[in-house]
Amino acid sequence: MALTAAAVFAAVLALVLVAFLAYTTYNAVIAMRQRIDKAWANIEVTLEQRHDELPNLVSAVRDVMAYERDVLERVTAARAAFSSAAPVREQATVAAATSSAIRSLFAVVERYPELKSAANVLSLQAEIERLEGLIADRRELYNDTVYRYNTMIAQVPANLLAGLLRWRPRDFFTAEQGAVEPPDARLRTGEPA
Repeated sequence: MALTAAAVFAAVLALVLVAFLAYTTYNAVIAMRQRIDKAWANIEVTLEQRHDELPNLVSAVRDVMAYERDVLERVTAARAAFSSAAPVREQATVAAATSSAIRSLFAVVERYPELKSAANVLSLQAEIERLEGLIADRRELYNDTVYRYNTMIAQVPANLLAGLLRWRPRDFFTAEQGAVEPPDARLRTGEPA
């Protein structure tokens, strides 16, 4: 009888331990998924802010740069392609294309002295440069959180729950080659960088 009670106690203790481990693992993974969703929402907010500022910049330079239509059209097309409902990979591609178009626009602006001295263009460029830096910072936080989540669900014991609950690795926010740095939006007017 004493052996049976000890065996029952050991079995109950093992069950409690397994249940506690499953409970804590489940909660840790759910918390990490929430952090990913929050980080992505922060990226979307910044992309939306950039999306809202681009027409102001295009409008400010359109009249002077009438024959640089292709650059303005690329910025406008990149802005139009933005959709916060699109999957992460598609939004990352659009964000990279937008950054590339902005870099081209800033390079063209460099050739126009009247734009380089316009206060509204300078302030718009500074705001877009600030947003580009913020996007890069938030993308880094998002990717770090995705890395930790993907690692967590690949390790024991979370991988056991991941198979049962169909938790899949999340996509990283990747930039295309050459789009890893925010554009240099400073107008070169002789002041130090």
